[in-house]
Amino acid sequence: MASLMQDLPLCGFLLACLTLGIGSAAAAPAGSSADNPALAVRSAETRQDRGTEAPEEFRAAWVATVANIDWPSKPGLATRRQKEELLDLLDDAQEIGLNALIFQIRPHADALYPSELEPWSPYLSGTMGEAPRPAWDPLALAIEEAHARGIELHVWLNPYRAGHPDYEGGYPENHVSKTMPDAVHKLGDSGMWWIDPSHPGAKAHTLAVIEDVLTRYDVDGLHLDDYFYPYPSYLKGFPGGQFPDEKNHAAYRKRGGELSRDDWRRDQVNTLVREISELVGRVKPDARFGISPFGLPREGSVPFIRGFDQYEKLYADVALWLREGWVDYLAPQLYWPIEKPEQSFTELLRWWHANNPKGKDVYAGLYTSRLLGDEPGYRDTEIPLQVRWSRLLTPEGLQPGHIHFSMTALQQNPRGLVEKLRPLYDEPARKD
Repeated sequence: MASLMQDLPLCGFLLACLTLGIGSAAAAPAGSSADNPALAVRSAETRQDRGTEAPEEFRAAWVATVANIDWPSKPGLATRRQKEELLDLLDDAQEIGLNALIFQIRPHADALYPSELEPWSPYLSGTMGEAPRPAWDPLALAIEEAHARGIELHVWLNPYRAGHPDYEGGYPENHVSKTMPDAVHKLGDSGMWWIDPSHPGAKAHTLAVIEDVLTRYDVDGLHLDDYFYPYPSYLKGFPGGQFPDEKNHAAYRKRGGELSRDDWRRDQVNTLVREISELVGRVKPDARFGISPFGLPREGSVPFIRGFDQYEKLYADVALWLREGWVDYLAPQLYWPIEKPEQSFTELLRWWHANNPKGKDVYAGLYTSRLLGDEPGYRDTEIPLQVRWSRLLTPEGLQPGHIHFSMTALQQNPRGLVEKLRPLYDEPARKD
């Protein structure tokens, strides 16, 4: 059925969705087309179409520094060249029409800024712990120049990842794997190193890193992605494919704890999310705390939706975070085409909005980089159409928005993407 639906024009696809019960509240007016962003699809249960104006829309892109995905282009560049690339990236973001960037500053217990708590990131110099030469502060420049262009700068940290297969060099003495070796596990042959979420010292360290950044830098937000407990593919070779935390759980039960190992793991993540939320509110109340989790809710939550269950596998109870209001915004990674029924972009975004009792902003995480490859399923108009749907499905009173993964995809402009986005981005994203 999916292959048949990929060949349908937009009108036919929406009709098929209605027949299947997918997107049942939306209908397409005559003449709708995925290639014509001036034509609106209206939803009976959401706001009226904002057209191309989209006031107050959050238009963002992730800037991934891990493995030099987005910036800098490679490790070991001269400081002058690193600065030039960063300024070019910011110029491109402004030209495209973005008003926010999610800038990764802690890929794996390292820092893309001067820090007394963690070593310099290897994605600058090529060696973890080695400062760029001549020394400079990438985060400070990114904030200053982003703000000069009317762009928000949200810092993106990975709370648990401590090593990545792209970096094969050594780890300095001030890396968490050396300062707290009992808190960090090498995950078999995956090349990943992982901080144990149940280690109290490691959690305190991560919170200290966050507080340091919030105290010293004029950031607009703090951002986590989908890496909580590791994905199962990283745990091959471990007994039962389990993260090696059995000793900590056994000690917890010995102290009188009653939670199962799975619920105990979720409690570790929930506690960190709650404490980060409280920390941001206390230290920098004008900054926003956002998380971009895997896009699927718990298995069985949405009719027709099937796939990876982050509640069971990553121990991420994302729905709880929304219910408790611990985040200021959520950006679920909706990395599938609209026409894929088992991971329907529209039905998933509709569900996240519907299960948001505290009225937090929900932005769509877009897999824009998929246009760079030859993977089937993403037509040329997929991303512009997802932008439009993200506007249509935003309840009245909340800020519509989306985040592109990642900035490189926008800069490379695959299949004329930027030109296709231009009619949607022509008007300013925010009211003055």
